[in-house]
Amino acid sequence: MASNGAKQPLLSGSVDPTSHRINECHPNRRRICRVKSSPLAEQVPSEISFNGPIPHYDSFWGGLHQSLKKVAVLLAVYLVLGTICFYAVRDDIKGRKTNPILDSVYFCIVTMTTVGYGDLVPDSGPAKLLACVFVFTGMALGGLILSKAADYLIDKQEILLIKALHMHEKLGPAAFLKETETIKVKYKCYLALAILSVLMLVGTLFLYMVEDLDIIDAFYCACSTITTLGYGDKSFSTGGGRLFALFWILTSTIGVGLLFLYIAELFTESRQRALVGWVLTRKTTNSDLEAADMDEDGVVK
Repeated sequence: MASNGAKQPLLSGSVDPTSHRINECHPNRRRICRVKSSPLAEQVPSEISFNGPIPHYDSFWGGLHQSLKKVAVLLAVYLVLGTICFYAVRDDIKGRKTNPILDSVYFCIVTMTTVGYGDLVPDSGPAKLLACVFVFTGMALGGLILSKAADYLIDKQEILLIKALHMHEKLGPAAFLKETETIKVKYKCYLALAILSVLMLVGTLFLYMVEDLDIIDAFYCACSTITTLGYGDKSFSTGGGRLFALFWILTSTIGVGLLFLYIAELFTESRQRALVGWVLTRKTTNSDLEAADMDEDGVVK
């Protein structure tokens, strides 16, 4: 089939001389789009043309924003319902209390994030059952957020493949590989790490200055809160401290999640780029041509 061991790029637009002879001998045969050595061909949507500019992928970002809106709405509903329910059973919750509404919101957030300080605990059967319901609901909400993060990573990889094929057609594989050397995701990791460090510093200073903890205990409490460990020996006990905790606990736990999301995105994107680069620069071999002859009649259709 492949005379003289000719080798051509797998996705190149040039045609092997052997294929000319095949077309001349079999004018009615048509060239198939997919072969075993080129699994990416059927993954690219047919409506995307490689002759024009790269699409803006409005549907991707629109879908991502819609998902974030849904998560935000569910989070708001959870906090409102939790506050109302825990306010209704406030007399069945024991511990150091400040303002009833503030304590209800604080207890709801501590339950949802699974921090569980233990400074406020349910003290009756109905209150304990209510806490069980809300802790599992909060974990389900966290699982939903993780699923949206996974969808985001998958969509990013699909866009990378389409962009790679487009740039290969326009600029060639060398230009594509040069373009992909700059990985913007690592800057997201640096930014998320910087924000998390600032949140850690702010929480430590607040606990030290407002809650009258020594600097070691303040840092210890901040770490156990951000990681949702929540030993409970150190926590927010004043009204001002719990008001600060409402926003600080939420933003800190979300910051940790974003940091790990960007780290996962960095590793998956690096491996995906390596795979795309290998596919675009690989040469066709006799084994590839034999694999393309799926009906084993000696002709590549």
